[in-house]
Amino acid sequence: MLLLVSLLATAQTSQSRFPWPEGKELALSLSFDDARTSQVDVGTALFERLGGKATFYVNPPAVEKRLEGWRKLAAAGHEIGSHTIKHPCSGNFPFSRDRALDDYTLERMRAELIETKVVLRRQLGVDAESFAYPCGQKYVGRGLETKSYVPLVFEIHRSGRGWLDEAPNDPGYVDMPQLTGMEMDGKEFEQILPLIEKARKDGHWLVLAGHEINTGGNQTTRVSLLEKLVPYANNPSNRIWLAPVGTVARYVQEKRKK
Repeated sequence: MLLLVSLLATAQTSQSRFPWPEGKELALSLSFDDARTSQVDVGTALFERLGGKATFYVNPPAVEKRLEGWRKLAAAGHEIGSHTIKHPCSGNFPFSRDRALDDYTLERMRAELIETKVVLRRQLGVDAESFAYPCGQKYVGRGLETKSYVPLVFEIHRSGRGWLDEAPNDPGYVDMPQLTGMEMDGKEFEQILPLIEKARKDGHWLVLAGHEINTGGNQTTRVSLLEKLVPYANNPSNRIWLAPVGTVARYVQEKRKK
């Protein structure tokens, strides 16, 4: 009887695992925010050397400062996503006081999300279907007037990614405009590996999020991490599907339809 129960439980677990392509056991997406200069200066050549494509959530004013570099990065097959034009966050942060989410309305946010897509299409010739919430915050207004802008992201984009989240995404359940993003800034490979193993165990989708790409400093994804992580993910024996957020999101949505 115990053997039968065990076999049934194993079969149910196997059937419930999400069917990643080519027998992969998990999906992994690397993402970077803010269109930091180091993403162009360091990241472009680094990913060309290591192989693998990432998602870059950008702000058009920052892109404009290094336009040719961003065009080269996009042409190399990396995904360009939206991170708004003004990067509004809570006015509790002094840097965002002049563009505080607390002072936004849904109408103002809708206009900015649409404008960002229009400008990125003009700058880079891309349709920014993926979105990342600045500071990971998903509201506008304050007090009794506070409203979620998650529905706007769902209306305008294929997916929306958070920040400083605590778990990978269950592809069979996750709400696409509320993908979790787990921090990789300041981490070494040995700190990220347990997250990969947990996602592998559950058949989940791990979305890692960072900012600068360099050897050290604040809000920096270390080159040393990527030099170990990308080859590890690309090794067929590890059965990891390394792909941009938009690529995985489209695949998940198609599988869920079926």
